[in-house]
Amino acid sequence: MLVLLLTLVVGLLPWAGAAQAHGTIVGPATRAYQCWSSWGTHHMDPAMQQQDPMCWQAWQANPDTMWNWMSALRDGLGGNYQGATPDGQLCSNGLARNDSLNQPGAWKTTTIGSNFSVHLYDQASHGADFLRVYVSKNGFDPKTQRLGWGNLDLITTTGRYAPAKDITFNVSTSGYTGQHIVFVMWKASHADQTYMWCSDVTFA
Repeated sequence: MLVLLLTLVVGLLPWAGAAQAHGTIVGPATRAYQCWSSWGTHHMDPAMQQQDPMCWQAWQANPDTMWNWMSALRDGLGGNYQGATPDGQLCSNGLARNDSLNQPGAWKTTTIGSNFSVHLYDQASHGADFLRVYVSKNGFDPKTQRLGWGNLDLITTTGRYAPAKDITFNVSTSGYTGQHIVFVMWKASHADQTYMWCSDVTFA
């Protein structure tokens, strides 16, 4: 009887997680999503420490950062995005539990061109009041510096999007080469709920 009960409880766990899921930028992959997609199915593999040291340090600091890659949100910012998010905490969206995402270092990058697509995967289909896309300024070094607001160029602000699981839009830039951070802010439509992420990229 006990075995049956445990089986039922375990079987319910994935559904509970899915019910609380939200979204993230899957292209170019955010730091947490890149870690999950690369190591989620073999997170105990010791090779992570050598092959992907930034994901390794994030895993050691708090495994929840990887598992809850869809839940880096804050409520009730009231539009005070910069005031509520100190420099050096942008990649974690100001969440102490995800501070490992702020650490500079050799994060894996996605190769993009000057024109690229941003893909928001939103399992809960919240829709968007807007998304803002920034690129780190030339001269900023993601390997040695934490990201601050003064390190960013605002590239585009979208309009509203209706609720959907997948929202994709194109971004045009010029003058960027080498490694940068694409920083995206998503204001969900269903509530005063804000998400912020860092995606490591190499402009080819």
